[in-house]
Amino acid sequence: MSSPIQKDRPELRKVIQEMVDSGFVGVSLRVHDERGTWTGSAGASELGGTARPPAGGHVRIGSNTKTFTATVVLGLVAEGRIALDTPVDDHLPEFGLDRRITVRMLLQHTSGIFNFTGDFDPDGTYVPGIPATTAGQEWVEGRFTTYAPEELVRVALAKPARFEPGAGWSYSNTNYVLARLLIEQVTGRPVAEEMRRLILDPLGLTGTLQPTAETGVPAPHAHAYYRYEEDGQARTVDVTAQNPSWISSGGDMISTTADLHTFISALVGGRLLPAELLAEMLTPESKAGYGLGVFVQEVPGGGTVITHNGGMAGHAALMYSTPDGGTTLTAALNYVDDAALSLGPAFQQATQRLVTEVFGTPAP
Repeated sequence: MSSPIQKDRPELRKVIQEMVDSGFVGVSLRVHDERGTWTGSAGASELGGTARPPAGGHVRIGSNTKTFTATVVLGLVAEGRIALDTPVDDHLPEFGLDRRITVRMLLQHTSGIFNFTGDFDPDGTYVPGIPATTAGQEWVEGRFTTYAPEELVRVALAKPARFEPGAGWSYSNTNYVLARLLIEQVTGRPVAEEMRRLILDPLGLTGTLQPTAETGVPAPHAHAYYRYEEDGQARTVDVTAQNPSWISSGGDMISTTADLHTFISALVGGRLLPAELLAEMLTPESKAGYGLGVFVQEVPGGGTVITHNGGMAGHAALMYSTPDGGTTLTAALNYVDDAALSLGPAFQQATQRLVTEVFGTPAP
């Protein structure tokens, strides 16, 4: 229960101000723990503006979408409509997938399928896919293009597999576009409808939606930006409006920090999935600590968090919870993205600081 008068948390204010100082335009943070609920923001909602990011604002949540999508798939497993260890090819034969690739491998990124937004060869060579946010001006000029999910999958399948199915781990948005198509094939309904039926309506997540090609973000929201070079000149453009079909279920959803808190605490608390499926979801593979749509990470001083983060062309969202759902950290960030993803190191350092502050055990 949140107190009507929020106690100040200067240590949290300090961290989010440091995030802004490191290059982010704005940060909005929500923490639920034994001290109650704390919300705060720093920086600006718009470049050059003075208004802070809205505390309840909408944000493109990027790869946090994967946790929602995995939960829908597991909900269908609970209903007996999908089995985790059956070949995906049984449901989506049109792609000619390797018969060894199972539903579980999609959710755990162990399929070996190329990532359609770009991937790396074993020798470290970058292999581009569609014009994604690493493509600079090409992405900017094509950001209102509509891609069909099937089109993205075929781009990926035209490239060699990264490894034999189940023999490695490689983060691939293609896995989750296939998961989307699997949901739609099994249910005969759009993924957004199944998302509403299994997650959004039961939890009352009124600030969360899954667009297909709709370009806007509901108000209120902070603004997202992208910087690129054109004719040797650096240009910065507002990319809050864009067609998210380029990422599809790899990262197309929109939510709020309050809804992300409600979702992750309900998920780990057992309100969305049967205990045995939740246990499968939260069991990480050994290479990257990835379960089924979530990372399972140790925190400084001991303990574990269940998490997924996501960046989406100038918007990003953080989502962390203790395994019992008792403590959560959710955040919305707005920033200036670019082809080099140059805020990546600052993003990693800042999130680590936040996680240590909220979940870490202080040294004696």
